[in-house]
Amino acid sequence: MLYNQILSAKNNNQKLLAVLLDPDKIVLDELAVLADKINNSPATHVFVGGSIVEANIIDELIVRLKHKIELPIFLFPGNPSQISDKADAILFLTLLSGRNPDYLIEHQVNAVPVLKKTKLEVISTGYILIESGTQTAVERVSKTNPLDREDPDYAVQTALAGEFIGNKLVYLEAGSGAKNAVPLEMIRKVSDNIQVPVIVGGGIRTKKAIDDAYDSGADLVVIGTAFENDPDFFNFSSHA
Repeated sequence: MLYNQILSAKNNNQKLLAVLLDPDKIVLDELAVLADKINNSPATHVFVGGSIVEANIIDELIVRLKHKIELPIFLFPGNPSQISDKADAILFLTLLSGRNPDYLIEHQVNAVPVLKKTKLEVISTGYILIESGTQTAVERVSKTNPLDREDPDYAVQTALAGEFIGNKLVYLEAGSGAKNAVPLEMIRKVSDNIQVPVIVGGGIRTKKAIDDAYDSGADLVVIGTAFENDPDFFNFSSHA
């Protein structure tokens, strides 16, 4: 069970790192080079998905990736159309920070008939969008407001509600292309107050930012835009 591996890593203080691939930004003919970059990185997981995915290549993308890498591939879907039975697991997201019923339950209900036909490991994930200094795709597509980055206590309250509901992971997200990452104090407070693993993503552009998130309590950090813009991102000697 992949979730149990994440739990075990948390219990052993082993920090995890996911590379997020947006199918709309992937050129399949260049995938071999990208896969080599991932293989030479510290990544432990690959996430596939995005707020809006227009390219109908998710199945082929995952199949080709699996020929090149051995890391577990998790779906990180914006809606049920992004589900692929080629992946290993799916983050079954509930947008806890918003009050749009489509993202609290409607998309999840619609996903069930599709998921029942797959062998994907379904991992209930409380998804919490944090204000990042600019409107992100998640905010625009979900038509929800992010949580105030200056109010870590409300983020804790929201994360605990997710844990009480039964979420197995809590994902603190600043959003793709975020101007500012999730505040470290917020990561720390959430991590200190919940038992389930904490994922942090959005606006993380340097090795120091990754390490700071880990030091603040993140169990898994997600790198998306920074890796898209610079596939040599993990060659840290070239970064300040």
